[in-house]
Amino acid sequence: MNPMTSSRWRGAQTLLLTFALVFLMAGALPGSARAWWSKDWPYRRQITIDTSAKGVQIGQPIGRAPLLLRLHSGNFKFDDAAQDGSDLRFVAADDKTPLTYHIESFDPLLGVATIWVDVRDVPAGATKSFWMYYGDKKAVAAVDTAQTFDPDYTAVYHFDAAQGSPPKDKTVYGNTPQTAPAGVDDAAVIGRGARFTGQGPMIVPPSPSLAVAPGGAFTFSAWVRPDQPQTAALYARRDAGGMLVVGIDQGAPYVDLGSQRITGAAALAQGQWSHVAVVADGRTVTLYVDGRPAGSAAAALAALNAPIAIGGDAPGGPLAGFQGGLDEVRFSRVARPAALIRMDAASQGADSRLVVFNADEKQSGFGFGYFGVIVKSVTVDAWVVIVILLVMAAASWYVMWTKSVYVGAVDRANERFTALFRARGDDLMALSRPDGLPEAEARRIRASSINRIYLAGAQDIARRTPRDGRVVLRVESIEVLRAIMDAAYVRESQKLSRSMVLLTIAISGGPFLGLLGTVVGVMITFAAIAAAGDVNVNAIAPGISAALLATVTGLGVAIPALFGYNYILTRNKAVQANMQVFVDEFVTRISEQFGEQAYARAAAE
Repeated sequence: MNPMTSSRWRGAQTLLLTFALVFLMAGALPGSARAWWSKDWPYRRQITIDTSAKGVQIGQPIGRAPLLLRLHSGNFKFDDAAQDGSDLRFVAADDKTPLTYHIESFDPLLGVATIWVDVRDVPAGATKSFWMYYGDKKAVAAVDTAQTFDPDYTAVYHFDAAQGSPPKDKTVYGNTPQTAPAGVDDAAVIGRGARFTGQGPMIVPPSPSLAVAPGGAFTFSAWVRPDQPQTAALYARRDAGGMLVVGIDQGAPYVDLGSQRITGAAALAQGQWSHVAVVADGRTVTLYVDGRPAGSAAAALAALNAPIAIGGDAPGGPLAGFQGGLDEVRFSRVARPAALIRMDAASQGADSRLVVFNADEKQSGFGFGYFGVIVKSVTVDAWVVIVILLVMAAASWYVMWTKSVYVGAVDRANERFTALFRARGDDLMALSRPDGLPEAEARRIRASSINRIYLAGAQDIARRTPRDGRVVLRVESIEVLRAIMDAAYVRESQKLSRSMVLLTIAISGGPFLGLLGTVVGVMITFAAIAAAGDVNVNAIAPGISAALLATVTGLGVAIPALFGYNYILTRNKAVQANMQVFVDEFVTRISEQFGEQAYARAAAE
């Protein structure tokens, strides 16, 4: 084999094999190779807390904190988990230390869940990650509600109880209220909340854990949604020696200590949820709204041991009852740092940027990691487009392979035939005679397009040869000979170009089909988000990235087809040029040897 031809053939094989390996590797990349906490859990997802400027910028250390995780169909595969979430496990970044957690709500039918995880040492201005494992549907629930909150939380109310039932305290102290709120708010900021109608507060009886010493530390926080302009109490505790009232005055939040009052500058938005917190450290009392200081005063709390009223004034107080919603009410016997208040306000709202859900990973197998998340989020319409593109890809790869093999075989046979033809010298008809070639050589040139063109011309000459064997061709006969060989040349060129149209369709149509799938997928994603009312980036990103998979597939079809088309086209042009050169050479030599002028010269001699 000619070295140059052999090199071109190996180049074609290498090109095709490289494309195949790239596509196989893209679809077969496994997930992270890090250690796995337990082999019984097939799935996990890394969760990152980001207190830097990219997430929610918090400049001071937070320490230990209960972190809210909102799961939805955009960041969690409910079908792969137990129906009640009992298989959920949370593990520290070392992949060894389990984290305490509890589930507030878990609804696989709606595809939503709220979970609280006890995170130790939340950093300032940095990121911290941990793992969420799931998928072992035989696992027994391992929730520990009370230990999710540190011992300085003296009462935490999620308001997840049934209508008419007092909410249970989630801390170790069991400070359950005596009375229930007026109703349940199913659309609170975190799952279910409490609805108050101004008729009466929820009363929490006194207990040693709720007692506040003179000048003692205390923190109150809650999500508040006023339904109308009003002056009402949110938290009230009136004792013989002092009082503490947290309320709103015509919508503006305030703290009343009896001798002093701290009032926020702006009113809370009606019909919207705001985070309100009050922190007393023995020297200063600070009011926070949505995680930001709204007012403070140098003051200390008096001794407080009386019952606590939530959603209205304490018994005997002059303030009206609150009309609106409350959620996630907490008491602490310490002064919580401003960084924790900021984190609570930023992480518990619907638009939190503090928590980032990274790609799903599977313990073993292919198609997981980032690519797996994308594939699992692809919609049906996008799959239809992708399947069509994959069919186009298979057709284009088949054409590239078969055409590369064909043109390579033709090129090698042409070179062999040309060498044999020129070796015969002036005997132009030698290769057309049955005994002109050994059988082995005949088999080697069987694929030659030049040989077929040559035989077409030789057969015409043989048809014109008289019995005496003396061939004399007129000018017209030579023109007919050229026409016959040109016709054979056209047929051979058509064979070389056959099926190439499939590559042009893949090149031009693949990206447009992919774009169609992406546009439809994006439309469906935004429609689903609008219907669900969830604008969290974690709900948007998987759908958008999955929609873009159609465009990527279209480009994956077009780019190899473009390279293959140009490669095969270049090879075809080289073969066609060799065929055209042979036609010109053969007709010229026939004219020289058998033309009328040649006969006249021979007669004159």
